Amino acid sequence: MKQKFDFLPRITAIATQSHGVCIDKNGLDEQTLLDLLSSREPFDLSTMDKTDFKGDSFNFIQQVPASILAETTPVNPRSGLPALDYLRAGAKRGLHLITANKGPVVYGFRELTELTRQNGRLFRFESAVMDGAPIFSLFRGPLAGAQIHGFYGILNSCTNLLLDHMRNGETLDEAIRYGASIGITETDPSNDVDGWDAAIKVAALSNVLLGQSLTPMDVQPIGIRGITPEMIAEAEAQGKRWKLVCQGGWKGEEYQVSVKPEMIGPDSPLYTVDGTSSYVSFELDVLPGLGILESDPSPKTTAFGLLADLIDIAKSESR
Repeated sequence: MKQKFDFLPRITAIATQSHGVCIDKNGLDEQTLLDLLSSREPFDLSTMDKTDFKGDSFNFIQQVPASILAETTPVNPRSGLPALDYLRAGAKRGLHLITANKGPVVYGFRELTELTRQNGRLFRFESAVMDGAPIFSLFRGPLAGAQIHGFYGILNSCTNLLLDHMRNGETLDEAIRYGASIGITETDPSNDVDGWDAAIKVAALSNVLLGQSLTPMDVQPIGIRGITPEMIAEAEAQGKRWKLVCQGGWKGEEYQVSVKPEMIGPDSPLYTVDGTSSYVSFELDVLPGLGILESDPSPKTTAFGLLADLIDIAKSESR
C-alpha cells in the first residue's frame, strides 16, 4: 500500500455485535487481530481496548479517533436501518463512509452523498452489489460520460446455486440445506429464495446509476419457491434453464423493474452463469451491451471491494 499508493491504513477501532469493542488511537496491533481471527476459538476484542469503552454503536462512532468509517452490518431490505443511521452519524461527524451494505445505498444514497460532500468527504459502496466487482466505480471513472438505458442479469448467487442443484434432481429444501452447509444460505433463506436480496440490488443499481428512488417493495420480486421439479424437467426438455433474472431500465417513457424466474436458452449469456457466479449486462448509448461476469466469489471478494473504496478515498485525499 505504501509503495503503490503512498499511504498506510491504520485500524484504530472495531465494534462488533458478538466479539466486543476495542479502540486504540495509536492503531490496533494487526498481527494480534490476525491471530485472534485465525485461532477459530471464541475471542473478545475488548482485551485490546485502550479506552475502557462504554456505550452503544453511536457512542463508538462519535468517540473513535478516525477519518473513515467502514460499515458491514447485516442488511435490512425494508428500511436500511440501523446501518443507515450509523452512516448518518459518521457523515455528520465528518468521516468518509465505506459500506458493503445494500440497505443504506438504497434508502440513503442521495442523503449520504450530500452529507459527506458538505464536509469534503466521500461515500463509497463498491461491495454493495456483486461483491467487489467494479460496478459503481466503473461509471464514476471509465464510463463517466456514458448514458445508461437499462440492465439485466443474475444478481443473487444463492438462488443461482439452488437452481443448479434442483436441475441435478434435488428439491428446493435439499438444495437449501446444501447451501447452508457451505455457508451460502442463511438460517432463514427467505431473503434469497423469495427474491428480496435481488430486489434490493435492482433498487440500488436503479437509484445510483439511473437516477431512480426505488425500494425493494417497488420491485415486487417473485422468488424461486414456485419452481417445481416438473418445471425444471420441462425446461431441460427444451434445452433451457431456469434463472432468477433481474432487470431495470427505460421502456419508452416508463422506468420498469422486475425480479422473477425465467427460462433461459443457450443463446443468452445468462445460460452458462452457474453456481455462485453473478452477471450483469448494461445497455448504454455508446455500448449496446456491456457485460460483467463474477465467477465464484468469496468473502475475500467483498473485502477487496472495501479495500478498493479505501484506496479511492486515499487517492482523493492526495489530490
